[in-house]
Amino acid sequence: MTDPNDTRDTGPRIGTPLWAFLAGVTVIGFTALVVAMLRLDLGPLVELARTPLFWVLAVLVVLGELRPVMVSSATAVGGTYPSTMFTFAVLLHFGLPVAVLMQAVAVAMNGVVTRKAWHRVMFNIGQSTLALTAAAVVLGLFGIVPSPAVPWTPAGDDLVAIALAGVAYFAGRATLVSGAVALHERRSIARVLRVTVGPQSLVYTALLGLAPLVVVVMNHSPGLVPLFVAPLAAVYFTATLSMRRDHQAMHDELTGLPNRKMLIVSTEEALAESRHDERVGLLLLDLDRFKEVNDTMGHPVGDRLLQLVAHKLTHSVRPGDVVARLGGDEFAVLLPSIRDTHAAREVAARLRAALTEPVRLEGMTFDLDGSIGIALYPDHAPDFELLLQRADVAMYLAKEGRTGVELYLPDKDRNSPERLNLLGDLRRAIDNRELRLHYQPKVGLTTNAVHGVEALLRWRHPVRGPIAPSEFVPLAEQSYLMRQLTAYVIDAALEQAARWWHSGLRVQISVNISARDLLDSALPERLELGLAKYRLPPAAIQLEVTERILTGDQAYTQETIKALAVLGVPLALDDFGTGYSSLIRLQRLAVSEVKIDASFVRRIAESQDDERIVRSIVDLVRSLGLRSVAEGVESEDVALRLADLGCDLGQGWLFCEPMPPAEATIWLRERFQSTPEIEYGYRPEVTQTA
Repeated sequence: MTDPNDTRDTGPRIGTPLWAFLAGVTVIGFTALVVAMLRLDLGPLVELARTPLFWVLAVLVVLGELRPVMVSSATAVGGTYPSTMFTFAVLLHFGLPVAVLMQAVAVAMNGVVTRKAWHRVMFNIGQSTLALTAAAVVLGLFGIVPSPAVPWTPAGDDLVAIALAGVAYFAGRATLVSGAVALHERRSIARVLRVTVGPQSLVYTALLGLAPLVVVVMNHSPGLVPLFVAPLAAVYFTATLSMRRDHQAMHDELTGLPNRKMLIVSTEEALAESRHDERVGLLLLDLDRFKEVNDTMGHPVGDRLLQLVAHKLTHSVRPGDVVARLGGDEFAVLLPSIRDTHAAREVAARLRAALTEPVRLEGMTFDLDGSIGIALYPDHAPDFELLLQRADVAMYLAKEGRTGVELYLPDKDRNSPERLNLLGDLRRAIDNRELRLHYQPKVGLTTNAVHGVEALLRWRHPVRGPIAPSEFVPLAEQSYLMRQLTAYVIDAALEQAARWWHSGLRVQISVNISARDLLDSALPERLELGLAKYRLPPAAIQLEVTERILTGDQAYTQETIKALAVLGVPLALDDFGTGYSSLIRLQRLAVSEVKIDASFVRRIAESQDDERIVRSIVDLVRSLGLRSVAEGVESEDVALRLADLGCDLGQGWLFCEPMPPAEATIWLRERFQSTPEIEYGYRPEVTQTA
């Protein structure tokens, strides 16, 4: 069974319920051990000790106690020691005193070899002694009281007594150990028993069921007893392989932490068993500046650093809390039982304090930090998905505000129940690859040459039909899905670009990303890997960000922008003119293209004010050495006026509406064939990063 405190070697605090429980079991168990020893007749014991059988059994019990049979990787379920089979056989054949003596010696040797804390060793001796005593009491009720002087060998009509004694033994150990685990991890004993009894009852049934056969062999052919090691080894290796598969499915390969699957299971269990006066907390943690380590020292060092971070986190939480890795440098911490928001903030502060401690690795000192978002059940969400989504919202508030830790605040979250249902549908649409990209060309206003296309996301919901990007993209921006959605779009765009470039259509594809995407330090790396995968130059793709990036704090986004510039991926500024941009920031931002918002472009033929605004933007962009693109060009009159104003490119329904990939390919080939003298596609002298 599981040992309590298996993640700590320090003893429980004196006066706590756990300390009282461990002390009580230890005292009662050792009392039973002393009583059993007082009943032992030394004469027959000495005679027994002179036989090879005694020492063979002693060795098998000690060896069987050194390494458990693992049946599950779940936190609350530990291993079952093979010594159970031989200890129970000794109980049946030679009686309780010899059995508890062998078991106590084996547990003590296990503690020495594995360096367990003294209180754990004492407790394990106490609880195993009480379990054996319970089994001996059941046997006594049937008149079975073996001893070294009068050994007992079971017969067929003794199966009921043996079965009930085995149940008493298993129930005793399960109850005592589960009680300690429940107190240690602040869980209900019913939950621990439910998780523990199922997986381990089968192994205990096999081990205890073989014990009578061991006794029969001991009585008739003692030299054959070691042969029982063979089936025991088969049970051990079968269980080990099963546990290994279970562990791989439920744990992160790099850090060994629980993965998203196990986090979901643990959270759902905690929600189902939460009490009305307590909360369940979910913390989402994202490392800051982690990409610098990968870029500077390489991925092996980055992986080692993630392992150290995982170690820090697991040693900074309370017993029973679950630390999981969701992927990359993102971790989650489940608090199955937490008093209130203040207690949750205390745990988050302790985690962040552990992260900020300098780390020595490869002869260098690394200073890390993290942003943590907190969401609580039932205050903020009723289930795992909503808890994760709202912890994600809080985490990005902490990252953007550089506060380190933030609690979810409903007034800062624009999501409604309907939008949250849509968010779940969007996640499934991404997983099932139901989203599609359409492409709209950007055309030279004076040359009529194609200078690339913009990828526009389209989603046809199986029930609601077409859903506008303006409805689901902002929803994704405020959730944990934005990173996944961006990765999906970039990969789809690169895949299409590869088809075009490798067939002779060197058309640059522009992809819209949010300001939040620029907070993701892994974005340049994702692009670099994608370009290498599809054998494309950086010029094959361009990223478009909205003007909002100029009005916010660029401290976090600047590193990503620099990395994109080094990679050679051009950056464009979208919807320019709708905000209050700083010209100094625009000049410093590494963009090659500025897109004028359609709201101004559509009205230049009717409003002199809008025409003056567009003229000013075009002149500003030209003075900075950038290229101007007018969005929403829908008439010849507007296109001519834009050309007169000096605007470089136009994009809109006048030239072409957004097309699916097959139609866009036909349109581009026809365009190329009709104007073969026009250089179209990416032009280095125009779109290099400023």
